[in-house]
Amino acid sequence: MNQNQIRELQEILDEGKRIVFFTGAGVSTESGIPDFRSQDGLYHQSYQYPPETIISHSFFMQNTSEFYRFYKDRMLFLDAKPNATHTFIAKMEETGRSLGVITQNIDGLHSLAGSKHVYELHGSVHRNYCMKCHTFYPLETIVESQGIPTCKCGGIIKPDVVLYEEPLDAKVTAGAIEAIKRADVLVVLGTSLVVYPAAGFLNYFHGEKLVLINRDATTYDAMADLHIQGNLKDVFPHLQVR
Repeated sequence: MNQNQIRELQEILDEGKRIVFFTGAGVSTESGIPDFRSQDGLYHQSYQYPPETIISHSFFMQNTSEFYRFYKDRMLFLDAKPNATHTFIAKMEETGRSLGVITQNIDGLHSLAGSKHVYELHGSVHRNYCMKCHTFYPLETIVESQGIPTCKCGGIIKPDVVLYEEPLDAKVTAGAIEAIKRADVLVVLGTSLVVYPAAGFLNYFHGEKLVLINRDATTYDAMADLHIQGNLKDVFPHLQVR
């Protein structure tokens, strides 16, 4: 990346009237949350079962205790705080020129940074519900529980996150697609664009400018009007919200 790319991005954001941000794990890594697919991420660590198996619906139902042992140990990052990218996105929404942020992340950092219109495609660790009576519980209930978290009614509490084998929430999906369709600028950040159906959402964009910023190359790079290959920490601290 170079200063010309930063200036071009600033111009695109300044001229955009209906901007949508689409974020992946690379936005949260700078807050200390590892990317599943990085060299030190979950997919490169050894467990009795592969991570894809443990965080699947069938495993949750059949091995709930083992699921929660892994989930509490490897998927909850209570000390993580929003970084410069989260903050920039939230401030852009305050200008009225952003339609919101669509995220594949489950950490809730966009909301914590102040974003109001957040489409969490894969859910959030901050929402948990009883599978029997549907009472909702905060993250603290999961963290403080011993073994399998249970509701006062006796039901098992499940994180409101989309596990493997589970469909995306229809309402969230519809809202995200509608936002992309309305956008004149789509800024895609920190995602390898290999997880479907989320990655396929880019095909709904028919606006003026598509921006892709990611550390590694993606199969969508050639489609972008502006492609910046690098770390987000080298981009967003140099931008202004105006």
